[in-house]
This record gives sequence, structure tokens and C-alpha cells, in this order.
Amino acid sequence: MLTVNPKYIVDDKGEKTAAVLTIKEYHLLIKRLEDLEDILEMDLIVESATDFRSYQEIRLDLQKGRRL
Repeated sequence: MLTVNPKYIVDDKGEKTAAVLTIKEYHLLIKRLEDLEDILEMDLIVESATDFRSYQEIRLDLQKGRRL
């Protein structure tokens, strides 16, 4: 679980206008967002894929081509 403890900057009316994170929190948040983007992209690829090959089939092809 990602834990962030933002510090808020408020205007003269007391309304929050910005949030400040530590560098560690910022980097963790960015990493989680990048991971989420990767997961969402993979979900789209899987949903649109029409042809799957088994691991064994791919392995044989790689061995035949001497790439494995």
C-alpha cells in the first residue's frame, strides 16, 4: 500500500491550492502510476489479441532459429 502524507498549501481563505510531497513519496507515486499504465496497456493488448501461441511452440521456434 502506498502511503503519502501531503502537506497542503492554502490560500488566504483557507482553501487548499497545492500539495507538497517528500521526494520519496513523489518517486513512489510516479512508479505506481507507471506500473498502472503498463498494466492498462497490457490489458488492452490481451483484449485485442486474436492469435496466441503456446510457450512450447515459441520455445521450439527460438531453438530452431538458434536464438535460444
